[in-house]
Order: sequence, then C-alpha cells, then structure tokens
Amino acid sequence: MHIAGDLLIGGEVVRGANGFIKAVNPANGETLEPAFGGATLDQLEQACALAWQAFDGYRETSLEARAAFLERIAQNILELGDELIERCISESGLPRARIEGERGRTVGQLRMFAGVVRNGDFLEARIDPAQPERKPLPRVDLRLRNVAVGPVAVFGASNFPLAFSVAGGDTASALAAGCPVIVKAHSAHPGTSALVGRAVQMAVRDCAMPEGTFSLLFDSGRQIGQGLVSDHRIKAVGFTGSRGGGTALMKLAAARKEPIPVYAEMSSINPVLLFSHALAQRADAIGKAFAASLTMGAGQFCTNPGLVLAVDGPGLDAFIASARTALSELPAATMLTPGIHKAYDSAVQHFAEHAEVTTVARGKSGEQYQGQAALFSTTAAAFRKHLELQEEIFGASSLVVRCPNQEAMLGIVEALEGQLTATLHIDDADHADARRLLPALERRVGRILVNGFGTGVEVGHAMVHGGPYPATADGRSTSVGSMAIMRFLRPVSYQDMPDALLPDALKTNNPLGLTRRLDGTLKVAG
Repeated sequence: MHIAGDLLIGGEVVRGANGFIKAVNPANGETLEPAFGGATLDQLEQACALAWQAFDGYRETSLEARAAFLERIAQNILELGDELIERCISESGLPRARIEGERGRTVGQLRMFAGVVRNGDFLEARIDPAQPERKPLPRVDLRLRNVAVGPVAVFGASNFPLAFSVAGGDTASALAAGCPVIVKAHSAHPGTSALVGRAVQMAVRDCAMPEGTFSLLFDSGRQIGQGLVSDHRIKAVGFTGSRGGGTALMKLAAARKEPIPVYAEMSSINPVLLFSHALAQRADAIGKAFAASLTMGAGQFCTNPGLVLAVDGPGLDAFIASARTALSELPAATMLTPGIHKAYDSAVQHFAEHAEVTTVARGKSGEQYQGQAALFSTTAAAFRKHLELQEEIFGASSLVVRCPNQEAMLGIVEALEGQLTATLHIDDADHADARRLLPALERRVGRILVNGFGTGVEVGHAMVHGGPYPATADGRSTSVGSMAIMRFLRPVSYQDMPDALLPDALKTNNPLGLTRRLDGTLKVAG
C-alpha cells in the first residue's frame, strides 16, 4: 500500500495543508519519506462534522454488524503484511519480534471487543417492571441500557505504535461502544499510522458504516490536538503519554462549556516490594528477572519497575549483586525517538549526580540514541525527603530504596502517588508482612502482582491497566481489557416507554437474547 502522507477524513484521502512532519529512524537519525501534511482547522472541522453526523447511525448499528466491522479491521491489518512491520521498525527502532507481537495484540484486542459486542453484556440492560398495585404508591416501568457517549478523540502513543495507536485499545473500545473515532496520529510514526488508518478506512467502507465513523489527522504542531479536545462534538478523549501532555489535555477538556472526560494514562514508577524470606531463598533469581524486566523494550513501558523497596540486609545485598551482574551484561537498546533518548540521558545524569543517590550498576554503553540501563540506590529517609526521586524516568532506570524496617516500607507506600502496578516478591512465610501492606497498595495501584513483573500486560476480561492519578486521569477506568469499553458509555433510563419505541435491548420479548437484570435479579438469556 502506497504511503502518500495524506489525511484520512471520513472516506476521503486529503492532503494536509498546515505544514508537515517527517518520521525519523531512531536507530540512525535518518529522516524518512514522505512528508505528512498537517491538518488545517478547516480539515479538523470537516472531520468533527462527519463524526457527529455519523454518531446516531453508528451507535445503533446491530451488534453483529459492529462486531463484524471490528473483525474486518483486524483482518485488514493482518493483510498489510510485512509492509506494516518494516515501516514500524524503521519508525520506532523496535525489533521485529516486538512489532510482530504488538500486531498480534492489536488484532487480538479488536477481536476481543468484537466478542464483547456480540455478547451484549456491556449494555447492562436492566428492567424494573411496573407495579401498578403497589402501595402506598404504584411503581413506574423503568428500563435502562448503556449508550455511546459520542465521538471520541484518540491520541496515538509513542511507545506502542500499534497497540496504543490508530487501531489500538482506545480506538477499539470506543468503536465497540458505538462511538465514531478521530485519531490524532503520533508524530514519531506517521507511516505506521497511515497504513493502519487505511485498514480502518477500508473496513468502514466494506462494512457500510457511516462515513464519519473514522478519521485520521496529522498535526504539525499542537493546534489540531488542542482543537480536537476543545471541539464541542468530541465527547471523550483517550490518551497515553507523559504527565505533562495528559494534564494539558485534561485542563482543555475541563475548560470547555461542556467539560468532557479525558482518559489519560500517564506516569508510573510501579513499585516492586521484596520481602525477607523470598530474598533469603531466591535473591539471585529475582535480581536476574528484575534486570530482564527493567530493560525490556529499552525500559519504555509504562509498567516498567522503576522503584524497588526492601528492608536493608544481606538479602537485599544479594539481590543488588545479582541485578548488577545481569545489567552489566545487557546491551543498550535503541530508544523510540532522539528526543526520548535525550530526556532519558538527562534524567539518569540527574540521579547520578544527586547527593543522596548511589549508582549501583550500569548496563553496557551503546551507540547513538541507545539507552544505557541504570540502577541506583538511596535510603528511605532520603526518598521521603526528596520528592524528585519519586519522578518517573522513562527508560531502563530504577531506584532501590533501602528501608530500615517494614514500617518504613509501609510509610513509603502510603506516601507514593497513584501507580499502575505494584509487585510483591514473597514466600509463604512472608504472607503476614505482605498482608499489612495490601490495604495501602489497593489504595494506590490498579494491579497488584505476586512473584512476577508488571511489564507483561494480559489483554483480557479481568485486566486493569489504570490507577489513581497520576497513573491515570481517572482511577476508576482501565485502558486495557474488555472493561475499557465502559469509558465510552453512559446509562440512559426509559420510563413508561411503549414497547414499540424501546431499543431492542430493552423490549419485553428480548429480541437480542441478552442477559438482563430483571427486577434486580440477573436473568441469563436462554
């Protein structure tokens, strides 16, 4: 498929006329062709108008038609073949195995949401039948279902050019909910975005969806992204990126005449808690596994283990020795963009020069734009005193905090900002100590793991990829897993509505065969 550098506005292929962007190969700094034209405000207006025109028609498409549409997108992405993989490698610096795995995850997410749509449980249909004879007052007939909130703006992420980008989890869950989507492509991988965008656009056409169901815009600055969030027809935003970027969008959305939710997944240092008996039995193995997790994808995962907490002593020393040895043998890896590499090096240097921080280990040095892994240590008192030590370093860097006792560990957990994950490394004999920390962890994280690392995020029905601010803008939500669809839905109740006017999900004879809650009791279809 030819990459021409055009915008996709509804069913049209249009040249952007507001400056241009070009991708850069982070492995060598080479500028990649073609130039991608940035959208104008008039082109943004056209995309938003089409999305709004499409909304009522798209949200009431049949469950089967919408599920088939999601599956067609998945198939179209697969049919892009090696062209997509090779372009993505050249724009991200990520290895082929990682990109192929991410393509599989992207396709899997779309197919999972197709299953969610067919099942229909996301509608949460509820019926409280009328009770005209009830005393002292009769009860009205009440019926409830979830409906799509409206057109959604999705911002492509830098670190997942497929799974959190044009047809990634935000787009898939919004389309599944019945929301048209306008994607603002990430400037680091415009060619990848264009290829996937065409796959979505073709699915819209082939499945006879309303024209404005999907649009893809490029932005040569910040004007289009800001205008998208500010447009009155956009009803929600999906974003994965920095805290600064996410909070800026939140402020824009809150300042609107009609404020809207921004589901921003931002910063997290994902504490790893090491307990004494686990360290006594397997400090060496934990250290090696930690080093592998820390350096996975050059450390550019939002679930990267950026903080380690443990009681000071021989067990922690053994863990550090193991991690030091493992890290010293691991090569540097290409980072996603030259800018990300520069920011990583600067942050690591800041830690290395900090008076209260000791450099424990460095990975092998690398070439231009490659990140060298770093492991540091500090005391619990210093960590509590210097808030800058709690800031995320986006890359393969982590900080070990030596705690004098379990109470100090608990105090640090209580003082942490919201996080995506927390990991406990425990043996049976550590259960009592771990149990004391669980309430504090539950208040601060979206996912608690045992004897693993959070860098593996399973796409399923019980996954939570979210957490209290600043891990995400709304700790009640998840951006991964089938529950992600709930971000783009809202409940509507129908009172004494004639059956002929009710949506199919709420009609008395249940034509969709849904599982529904009848007078408070869940009634399984069939």
